[in-house]
Amino acid sequence: QVQLVESGGGSVQAGGSLRLSCAVSGYTYSSYCMAWFRQAPGKEREGVSAIWTGGGSTYYADSVKGRFTISQDNAKNTLYLQMNSLKPEDTAMYYCAADLDSSWCYSDYALSMKYNFWGHGTQVTVSS
Repeated sequence: QVQLVESGGGSVQAGGSLRLSCAVSGYTYSSYCMAWFRQAPGKEREGVSAIWTGGGSTYYADSVKGRFTISQDNAKNTLYLQMNSLKPEDTAMYYCAADLDSSWCYSDYALSMKYNFWGHGTQVTVSS
C-alpha cells in the first residue's frame, strides 16, 4: 500500500520560508513522477512543481519559478519542497502526489487526474 505523508506546513509572514516534506512508503522510490499540488479555498487544485525521480528533471508552475525548489532524497524516500520568498497568494493546502508511470511527467505533471497516490495535505498560511 503506497502512502504519502506530508509535513512542514505552518504560518509565516510574507517573505519567509518553509520546507515541506513528503515521506513515501509502500514502494521503491525509483523512476516515478512525483509532484506538489496546492488548493486554496474556493479554487481548483493547482500543480506547483514536479520531479521525475528517475533522472531528476524538475518542473515548476510560472507562479513559483525562482522561489520554490523541489528535490528528493532517495535514501530517505522523501520528497521536499523548499519555498522561499513566500507571498500571501501562496496560502493553500499543499498536497504530495505520486504515480508509478513517469512517461507523461514532462508534459502533464500539472494534471491532478494523472496521479494515483495522494497525501492528506499540509496547510501553508502566509500573512502580509
